[in-house]
Amino acid sequence: MEADQAAGLRRCSDRHLPRCIHCLFDSAASVTRLANALHRHGRVSLLVDMRGRLVADSPTRNLFDWRQQIARGQLQLHPMAYGDAWHAPGVRADEPALRRAAQGYDLVLFDVAPGAIEFVLMPDAAHALIVEVLPTHASMLQAYTLLKTLSHAGGVLGVGLLGDAAACDRVMNACGHFLDPGFGQAICNVAHEDDAFAGLAVRMAGEEASRNGSLQHRETLNGW
Repeated sequence: MEADQAAGLRRCSDRHLPRCIHCLFDSAASVTRLANALHRHGRVSLLVDMRGRLVADSPTRNLFDWRQQIARGQLQLHPMAYGDAWHAPGVRADEPALRRAAQGYDLVLFDVAPGAIEFVLMPDAAHALIVEVLPTHASMLQAYTLLKTLSHAGGVLGVGLLGDAAACDRVMNACGHFLDPGFGQAICNVAHEDDAFAGLAVRMAGEEASRNGSLQHRETLNGW
């Protein structure tokens, strides 16, 4: 079965549970790299441009902002190689129109600001969080603080780290020492891989098997 046919069947059989990936990346290019890597594994994504940095200007976008599009009942989506993108800076992930739109895709990717004060999740959906960690004290502290908050709040099934390998290792060590052991063990660190985005895509697609043929906890994002 070809990838696009398989993706269509998945969307039809699992419409009740949207799958969301919250991307906290310093670079805009990192978001599209992940979307393209997922597409190579047959996943069609809706990328939500929450920071207003991914979708180029268009006459339609300039005529109706995302709030007006919701009010009109017609989201102006931009076709991309990996699926579609929606320019909606400031939109919340729990916007009902987004959940309805999510039913047409395998995944919804949110481009989230790393320093976002409030982290909002789409209701009744599966969630994964991918954090890019830079080799700065501020970035490592920010990543650890967010993970600490999520470890107490619940609601996120998978957590991935990429970026500077040493910085990611320090965040992992801090999580292992100070957070619930189960949460720390569920974090997937792909910073040491040659292509971190491909590594994440494989894990999210559930295609990486262990040597004995069964999927292992640390080889996939938990719950994906």
